[in-house]
Amino acid sequence: MVTVVRLPGPRDHPLGVVLDPAGLDQEERQAVAAELGFSETVFVDDVAAARLQIFTPTMELPLAGHPLVGTSWLIAQETGRPVQTLRPIKASQEVASFVEDGATWIRAAVADAPPWEHVQLADAAQVEGAAVPGPGERWQMTQVWAWADEAAGRVRARVFALAAGIAEDEACGSASLVLASRLDRALTIVHGQGSVVRARPAGPGYAEVGGFVAHDGVRAL
Repeated sequence: MVTVVRLPGPRDHPLGVVLDPAGLDQEERQAVAAELGFSETVFVDDVAAARLQIFTPTMELPLAGHPLVGTSWLIAQETGRPVQTLRPIKASQEVASFVEDGATWIRAAVADAPPWEHVQLADAAQVEGAAVPGPGERWQMTQVWAWADEAAGRVRARVFALAAGIAEDEACGSASLVLASRLDRALTIVHGQGSVVRARPAGPGYAEVGGFVAHDGVRAL
């Protein structure tokens, strides 16, 4: 069974989480992620230890913000216990998790994030008007962004990740985590059609990303 959670917003951003993937090998997990077609699908091999794998429709990732925030929230809901540590098996380090003001957060090594390019545009209108790139065009793993209110740390952004099988990611936590680290300041980032992600630096080599999560049903594999 696949539990679907989402980041609430004007356009919901679903995440698939398989809490009992016993018997599914790597190829089968990748096939499930491709069939679901979500930006990411997580397979949790050990709920108590929060040991997991993250797949896009075309590849496995060592780190992704939206899936880890969503999975931390779901495990806490399922077990009745807060999650303090997540263990993505491809990441170089464990990922801390905590709840702050009702939002679920993760703290992770920036080096474990995908190799995002960040392109600053002149203003929010340029971000909103950017065309989704096709194969072979620029911005294959890119967060385009502009200040909406620099003094307040508010950013307008969109994320294109065709290299990972995602034309446009409605709310990309890892790209936001990296941007907060590079700018060295706390950010509130409005993605896609209006999904909000919060990100901030957390010491040398680390950053945090957080948001709110809602349950969106269960589907058969």
